[in-house]
Amino acid sequence: MEDTICAIATSSGIGAISIVRVSGEDAINIVNKIFKGKDLTKAKSHTIFYGHIYDAGELIDQVLISLMKAPKTYTKEDTVEINCHGGRNTTLKVLETLVKNGCRLATPGEFTKRAFLNGRINLIQAESVNDLILAETDAKRTLALNNMDGKLADKIRNIRNQMSDILANIEVNIDYPEYEDELVITEKMLEQHLTKYLKELKLIVAEAKNGKIINEGIDVAIIGQPNVGKSSILNFLLDEEKAIVTDIPGTTRDIVEGSITLNGVKINFLDTAGIRKTEDIVEKIGVEKSLDVAKKADLIIFCLNNNQEITVEETKLLNELKNKEIIVFVNKSDLPRNINLDKLKNYVVGNTKDINGLDTLKEAIKEKFNLSSIVNKDMNYLTNVRQITLITKAVMALENAYKAYLENKEVDIIEIDLKQAWNFLGELLGESYEEELIDNLFSKFCLGK
Repeated sequence: MEDTICAIATSSGIGAISIVRVSGEDAINIVNKIFKGKDLTKAKSHTIFYGHIYDAGELIDQVLISLMKAPKTYTKEDTVEINCHGGRNTTLKVLETLVKNGCRLATPGEFTKRAFLNGRINLIQAESVNDLILAETDAKRTLALNNMDGKLADKIRNIRNQMSDILANIEVNIDYPEYEDELVITEKMLEQHLTKYLKELKLIVAEAKNGKIINEGIDVAIIGQPNVGKSSILNFLLDEEKAIVTDIPGTTRDIVEGSITLNGVKINFLDTAGIRKTEDIVEKIGVEKSLDVAKKADLIIFCLNNNQEITVEETKLLNELKNKEIIVFVNKSDLPRNINLDKLKNYVVGNTKDINGLDTLKEAIKEKFNLSSIVNKDMNYLTNVRQITLITKAVMALENAYKAYLENKEVDIIEIDLKQAWNFLGELLGESYEEELIDNLFSKFCLGK
């Protein structure tokens, strides 16, 4: 934290402009040594200056310098951004000159890490910064921006602060048991507040499923027997010839993947080998992989042929997968119907011949995950495994505290579980943390952010 760090903040390659970012106590002095134009040490904060970068008398580039003084910066440290001409060589030369004059190369995510450690943002906001950079869909971008605003973190912090008040009250009772009136007040508060905390946190946990869907997308396995049109469905959805399509059974032997966006959510389709009994060693491996993918997928599209009766093997497989999220898709609706649809409970019908032949399938996917409701401009959801795990642990600890209360356990027993929930929420926000966890989290960021 005492070092002045620098890094390239823009993507590598040829472009009109590259930005080299510098942050730290000595940022202004170091840049001032290599910049010919305005004396940056005497300049006002949040101003821009034109000039030249020199390295030991050698002209490196014409640049614009953005000067921002602490604490009103991203890191809450003095920060300088050098806007130089795009291109790898020029940008690296500017970076090299900074290192020669006292900067250290920043590690991945170190600017955001400093913003977190300096108290400018909490850990949920910090993770949202990276989510925004990696956003592949409008929904993920909107969710990341909303979480960067800190509304969800403020809600969780408010609950945690209320817990602090209850814990302080319990401590008074433990240290000064002679105040019986205070103890009665505490017991009344416990029931009221534990119920309130559980309700609010359980709602956040329930909505976190939506955040995970938006952040990670939905994995959809397309399975069925050979020649029911699985590969054609994939190609039609992706609008490209991703999978090989022939009339020969067993053409697809490995997993073929592709993605589309529905309601701003990424849908990852996995076309699998036709599931059937076979003596072909390679095809048999493909069938095993298909079943494994189906078990791990968020959703299964089980394909049937409109032109054929449901087989015994298909019925057996449907029963095996009944506990999975599944959409039965009756394909080839353009052909004469020979399938008995009365045997199916929930299904949609379509084909890959008509322009809108898969619209019913797309709508079924939207309805299955309620995409039209969970994606909105005001959404605030937890999004990743770390966040969801900690909020879930907090709920479990609160449930234990409430159970202890109902069983008339001593107040100091209840305090143990309540404090554990309080600690889990602290980890979630980054108000308490292990250094190794923080280092690992920010190592996944890109350089310069």
